Amino acid sequence: MSKQPTSMINSDGNILEFSKVSIRQQENIVLQDVNLAVKPGEFVYLIGKVGSGKSSLLKTLYNELPLLEGQGFVVGYSLNGLAQKYVPFLRRRIGIVFQDFQLLSDRSVYDNLLFVLKATGWTHKKEMDKRIRDVLSDVDMVHKGYKMPHQLSGGEQQRVGIARALLNAPELILADEPTGNLDPDTSDELMLVLRKICEGGKAVVMATHNYVLLKKFPGRIIKCEDARLNESLPQEIDFDLLD
Repeated sequence: MSKQPTSMINSDGNILEFSKVSIRQQENIVLQDVNLAVKPGEFVYLIGKVGSGKSSLLKTLYNELPLLEGQGFVVGYSLNGLAQKYVPFLRRRIGIVFQDFQLLSDRSVYDNLLFVLKATGWTHKKEMDKRIRDVLSDVDMVHKGYKMPHQLSGGEQQRVGIARALLNAPELILADEPTGNLDPDTSDELMLVLRKICEGGKAVVMATHNYVLLKKFPGRIIKCEDARLNESLPQEIDFDLLD
């Protein structure tokens, strides 16, 4: 690729598209013949047992795992032979939310977010201040910028994690078990935040083993099973089972 792409969607209107992709962890095939297309504004659940390939698929989307087989398109970039110099630009177009928050413990909420902005090329203080206030407002944490991570509840820390993911105005949010360390009520609150983001036009792809959330907050359901990716209908899911 000789230059950065200008459009985040392809000719079919997809912000993410995989065709006949195989995903490997070292020599082991985790998922094969993966075909997946996601449009802006879609909320997609990835479900499946531990080790079924959910996290590996997400890692492939942001190029932590290289795509070696098949065709992959994400937020304007072809993942096939993507030059290393373009990986940071790819990741700036993607917001990533982790299960374990990954906040820097030695600095405040504000400084956690400031660190990311500086690392991704922001330089003007007024612009950075406004962006931090905007994303904290999006997750109802605008008055907690001075707090240290240990002074926040798990749900509040995850809200900051979502705010961090929004800093560079990505069009695709990847969430890897974002409610895994939270109680049910706090999980519901976080889901409302993610759904609001999605309703604003961003695509959200969320890996989860919590089937209760699928029932409360409907979306597309993609199941990782037997090294394959299959779309499931809600009536095919046993919501009484938690993997």
